[in-house]
Amino acid sequence: MKIKNLNPDNFDLECTTVWSFQRRGKWATHNSKYRGNWAPEVVRNLILRYSNEGDYLLDPMIGGGTTAIECKLLNRNLLALDINPEAVQLTKQLLEFESEFNPKIKVELNDSRKLDILKDESIDFILTHPPYVDIIKYSDKKIKEDLSNIHDIDEFCDEIEKVALEFYRVLKTGKYCAILIGDTRRNKMYQPLAYKVMERFLKVGFKLKEDIIKHQHNCKATGFWVNRSKEYNFLLIMHEHLFVFQK
Repeated sequence: MKIKNLNPDNFDLECTTVWSFQRRGKWATHNSKYRGNWAPEVVRNLILRYSNEGDYLLDPMIGGGTTAIECKLLNRNLLALDINPEAVQLTKQLLEFESEFNPKIKVELNDSRKLDILKDESIDFILTHPPYVDIIKYSDKKIKEDLSNIHDIDEFCDEIEKVALEFYRVLKTGKYCAILIGDTRRNKMYQPLAYKVMERFLKVGFKLKEDIIKHQHNCKATGFWVNRSKEYNFLLIMHEHLFVFQK
């Protein structure tokens, strides 16, 4: 399949710790309709800054396929995994376009807590966008092991620690791992989910290279939520944390 617009217009590499993309990229086969998908601008920045052409990358929660599309455009080899077969199938479909590059991109069904498919220190860069507990249920409890079906924050972080351990094992020494994750509220009180996840990555041995604040433009502050925030005196969460760790 031929695509007319394969790359973004007027793209600049970010150079601060605050990233804000008012319009999500629509180049290649990127599709913002996949709920919870991360913006291609984020992925492109990460790939260009923390990897080189020909490197072997890993995204074990590929979701709507954003990382896979960018790897094909930027000539990076990729192992794209997901526990949800619908995400795997969607990603394969989105990769069916012609590009000047032909990197090795493998898309398979797999649990990110068990990366037996990979040897120790075999990956040059890891980047992924995990679920934020059960804010969005990607498999609607049809897949028991799906992290997005976990409601309890501490239980979720226990499972994320298993993911972090596998990331640490398969990543080459000195290389980087990027995680985009946000916070939530419970009973009107702020829950720092992102920092709890960060702590688990530090616990297994990673060092924190960057804490980037990403502005969420796609969260619509509708009249209902604006009124609720005023009535119950809480602020709407409009940012996420993009952590970059180094092994």
